[in-house]
Amino acid sequence: MSSRPKYFIVEAEALPEIFLKVAEAKRALELGEATTVNEAARRTGISRSAFYKYKDAVRPFNDMVNGRIVTFQAMLRDEPGELSSILNIFAVSGGNILTINQNIPTSGCAVVTIAAETSGLHISLEELVHSLEERPGVIRVEILAG
Repeated sequence: MSSRPKYFIVEAEALPEIFLKVAEAKRALELGEATTVNEAARRTGISRSAFYKYKDAVRPFNDMVNGRIVTFQAMLRDEPGELSSILNIFAVSGGNILTINQNIPTSGCAVVTIAAETSGLHISLEELVHSLEERPGVIRVEILAG
């Protein structure tokens, strides 16, 4: 018997407007743009009861991984400087690398697993992955855990 998944990642355009407004109200509270739930709800056009009903269930994707340890896996071409270049992308983006594990290259490719603290990122997680994938020596990049 299969059970339903507990969590889903859904594009914002597919969500009912109430979820987006709850996320916006939470953001306003976190950034100090609103000082009370009543003020945040009023600014976004929702009721306080709607805010409280969904506040723990609605979280933008970036917030789920911001301030957390995220594990990336990259397949790199076995060429001098490739690992260094992707580590530099992490550094420039504000990521704090915690661990690096590189397998022995086979068939001209090496798998590298990197665990990084993402709270200091100056760009979104999606932009970081895209920057890594743009390197000519990078074959693919995946997020394994976050």
